Amino acid sequence: MALVAEPDMASVWLAGLEPPWGTNHMAIAATAPRGPMALKDWGQLLLLGAIWGGSFFFARIAVAELNPLVLVLFRVAIAAVALQVYLGLRGPSFRLALPHAGLFFLLALTNNVVPFSLIFAGQTQLGAGVASVLNATTPFWTLILANALTSDEKLSWNKLAGIALGIAGTAVMIGPGLIANLGGPAWAKFALIGASLSYGVALMVARRFKGVPSPVIATGQLTASTIIMIPIVLFAHGTSGLFSASPPVWAAVLALALLSTAFAYILYFNLVASAGATNASLVTLVVPASAMLLGFLFLGERLELFEIGGVVLIGLGLVTIDGRIFARR
Repeated sequence: MALVAEPDMASVWLAGLEPPWGTNHMAIAATAPRGPMALKDWGQLLLLGAIWGGSFFFARIAVAELNPLVLVLFRVAIAAVALQVYLGLRGPSFRLALPHAGLFFLLALTNNVVPFSLIFAGQTQLGAGVASVLNATTPFWTLILANALTSDEKLSWNKLAGIALGIAGTAVMIGPGLIANLGGPAWAKFALIGASLSYGVALMVARRFKGVPSPVIATGQLTASTIIMIPIVLFAHGTSGLFSASPPVWAAVLALALLSTAFAYILYFNLVASAGATNASLVTLVVPASAMLLGFLFLGERLELFEIGGVVLIGLGLVTIDGRIFARR
């Protein structure tokens, strides 16, 4: 039997595996790799992509009048209240989250506070198209982290090629508009890339919540995010002008909080549990395509040839990642 290097403590903890004391190290290393996603997982991924497809639009409206940090606070606080009410009426009990309080604060930082702040700050200088392309690099960072920190989500050529096709398809789909807006400041672009890297770290943390229902994970994360953001916003801005936005902006904030955050994160954590971190991160490839298709279906927007080509590339990337068609051939 080949020797297997013993994992370090940080890698084991971030990967969501049990600590090595009292366990069989070789059993951890020999965890079987994940197979292709089930059809229900693909359905959840596409639905989540459609919901998050509108989030960049809502955020672009909101940052016109609200400071990025203030918008982060409203987004997570409204979503947390909505989910607390949901758990109170439908269950399961939020008490399931209490033993994991420290982990929820780490997840809140890496999955909400840091990436939301970086994305909203970057969007003050960059258009939604450039932001969505940079956000689409999330699966790449997640794949690198998962390969280093997990035993069941290893790097493979079909995943790497599929992610590259997806990012290329996102760039092609944005088309001439992307070229015209590439001149934004470097700090704004690095802010969006930093947000994508933070999402990758968050997915490694999310693997730790084995057996915790996804509504409880979503509620715990957003509640912790709210607790973190309140003193930050009060220190940076005080209370003056916090509620002075116009009605259209408040409508965008509510849509961002209730649809694109509260409901979306229930789907998201359910997908992480059933399909794995790398597969869940693929939603960032679906988001730009879904936003464009929603505009075509419901707003009467015209589809350009390069947009259709970008969607085809993204679809080919997802098929390549799934791998079943190539395996049959």
